Amino acid sequence: MDKFLLQQQVLDRLAEDLLQVEQALREAHETATHEENIAENKYDTLGLEAAYLATGQARRAEAIRQAMAHWRQFRPRPYDASQGIQLGALVCLVDAGGQQQHLFLGPDGGSMRLLSGTQLVQVISSEAPLGRAMLGKYEGDEVLIGVGSIRQQFEVLQVD
Repeated sequence: MDKFLLQQQVLDRLAEDLLQVEQALREAHETATHEENIAENKYDTLGLEAAYLATGQARRAEAIRQAMAHWRQFRPRPYDASQGIQLGALVCLVDAGGQQQHLFLGPDGGSMRLLSGTQLVQVISSEAPLGRAMLGKYEGDEVLIGVGSIRQQFEVLQVD
């Protein structure tokens, strides 16, 4: 798998998400400021609700812009077996049931699934519980995570 191709796919997906959020932001802003939505009484809250929605959309747009900046600055490096799994690693894990999953450990804001050829790759952040648990691990190591009362165990099959 090509890390730089995956990085470009993440940037493309983030750009698509940003376009959608910006469109939603414009629509919410137009609704909030449209003259027909001026409150006529204290129960008429459509304009106020749209303003809250516009604020949330603006925050989401800024978060996507920040994620795009992080991904543009990101330079995936080849796997260094002396350091174990680091940011930029492509990792193949297997769970106790033999189910494999391929992960690309990247900067924040890129949590998504991508296709690399026919292979599904989950992009995760080093801040995610699984991402944190993988840092510094090596091929053959066990990775344990807990989500609530559920404990999951994986083995690192391969790292690139």
